[in-house]
Amino acid sequence: MTTTVTESNQVSVPPDIAREFDIHPGTRLGWAKTGEGVITVKPVPSRGELARHLLGAGRRWLKPGADPIGDLIREREEDDLLDPAGPQR
Repeated sequence: MTTTVTESNQVSVPPDIAREFDIHPGTRLGWAKTGEGVITVKPVPSRGELARHLLGAGRRWLKPGADPIGDLIREREEDDLLDPAGPQR
């Protein structure tokens, strides 16, 4: 496939490639030099997609009954009690 770069350095993505890789308006593309005269282009996942991939990723390291969010809240409350200036929120 061949595309042409416009005067403002824009490139059209061929429709079959756009469909295959789910490239649509707003999709970010990462460009990289991968060799002498070679360029690769990859779709960059959105923050939401990255978050969905990471959702629950650390659960296997938690002990049964662990409550990391509750622990964090209690720790912050203790810090607030120890800080003479009070909460800084």
